[in-house]
Amino acid sequence: MAKYKRYDYSQKVFIPVSLEDQLMPGTLEFAIHTLIETRMDMSVFDGNFKNDETGRSAYDPKVLLKIVLLGYSRGLISSRKIERACCENVTFMAMSCNQRPDHSTIAAFVSSMKGEILPLFRDILLVCEEENLLGGTFFALDGCKLSSNASKQWSGKFADIKKKKDKIEKKVKRLLAEQIEADKNDSDDLTELSNREKQVKKLQKQANRIEKWLKEASPKIGKKGREINSNVTDNDSATLTSIHGTIQGYNAQALVDSKNQVIVHGEAFGRDDSGLLAPMVKSAKSNMEAAGYGKDYFEGKTFTTDSNYHNKETLKTCDQEKLDAYIPDKRFRSRDPNFKDNRKRRAGLVDRFRLEHFHCNEDNDEYRCPNGKVLTLHVKKTVYDGIVYRGYAANKADCKGCELKVKCLRRKNAKRKTIFIPIGHVPGNLFKAMQDKIDSDQGRRIYSRRIAIVEPVFANIRTHKEMNRLTLRGKIKVNIQWMLYCMVHNIGKIVRCGLNYGFT
Repeated sequence: MAKYKRYDYSQKVFIPVSLEDQLMPGTLEFAIHTLIETRMDMSVFDGNFKNDETGRSAYDPKVLLKIVLLGYSRGLISSRKIERACCENVTFMAMSCNQRPDHSTIAAFVSSMKGEILPLFRDILLVCEEENLLGGTFFALDGCKLSSNASKQWSGKFADIKKKKDKIEKKVKRLLAEQIEADKNDSDDLTELSNREKQVKKLQKQANRIEKWLKEASPKIGKKGREINSNVTDNDSATLTSIHGTIQGYNAQALVDSKNQVIVHGEAFGRDDSGLLAPMVKSAKSNMEAAGYGKDYFEGKTFTTDSNYHNKETLKTCDQEKLDAYIPDKRFRSRDPNFKDNRKRRAGLVDRFRLEHFHCNEDNDEYRCPNGKVLTLHVKKTVYDGIVYRGYAANKADCKGCELKVKCLRRKNAKRKTIFIPIGHVPGNLFKAMQDKIDSDQGRRIYSRRIAIVEPVFANIRTHKEMNRLTLRGKIKVNIQWMLYCMVHNIGKIVRCGLNYGFT
């Protein structure tokens, strides 16, 4: 008969564990522990407690912040998962000094850091500067669209949300009528009756919630002065279009220094990229001023963003702040000769007609297309991005049966072709100046560096730290959560690139 080693689960084992020894130098948990204990001013939390003489002792904010940052670094965004880790994971036990705060305490701590998160973020940024991790010459700005803790089903304009409420109330009335009919017939199906009753309560609760929200909220107005979608669950969030499709969420912004990809400022907004450069630069200037620099820290520094930020307000801000900005317009790829073959392949054609294929007749102020059809003056003067254009349009009948239509200029939803000829630009035009700047060899070379600076930051946060969905609601709480992730990212840079404090 085979022999096996004897085992007994009832036996007792005493294992001496030094909590401090579990936090080994060179690890992220050691860096978090050391920075919070020695470099971060945690006295900002003292005003939140009034238990000096009476009341139960509270968990030390140092302990709570340590386990939250460690949890976020390991993809544990849920407070319940962080609570469980403090009970099962030795590293979390060491970080919490074997204290085991429950999930409600952890969640309340994160949600209440409205006034404390920015000073703590600046403390870490100051350490990055002391470790010589900031280059201070080249910056890139971009946004990462994250789903919020709200459903798209509860989004819409006020009229749409009112219709949704009316629809729910009609369904409630129908279910109640069915209930009355079932009572008259003495139905014995108790399960069906119970399910119907639960459904009625659920729907009535939803209708009451929408009605209350409609009384308290007001329609959201977009940048064009028109009403945009609101959301009953989280009205600070927005319906955003991302590479993952349309989501209900927030646009998490990050301004990144090029030297070591340190985030100098992070903030979450409930709108698209357009118009976000100004508040991001303003807040980043405050951060650098708190780190010991002057208000003109970004003056003359190279600054890049993608074409989603290109608009009049953004260019005006860059001019006022004296930024050496490189912000392309939507058409800059079409002007780049390096992308000429790619455009042909996408179009599925060998070549398409361009403006130079349309011949000008100055005497009659008209143009002729490659098929010999006349385009007459349609728009005397129009301005787009500061460039003055003159428009010429063809007859609908000429375009309808043209055999060269597949090779003609593309115009979406146009029944006849219209060409716009540039005839000048507005004096002091910021659009034209930026276009010339981005189309230069130096401009293209500088702008090509943007993607290698900011995109890896989002890859690190979304993939390695598994921040794919926000769990809190409201801009204030969501912003706290996003800045905590930015803080963890910067601490990781200190661990890999820092020289002091035993991090490496």
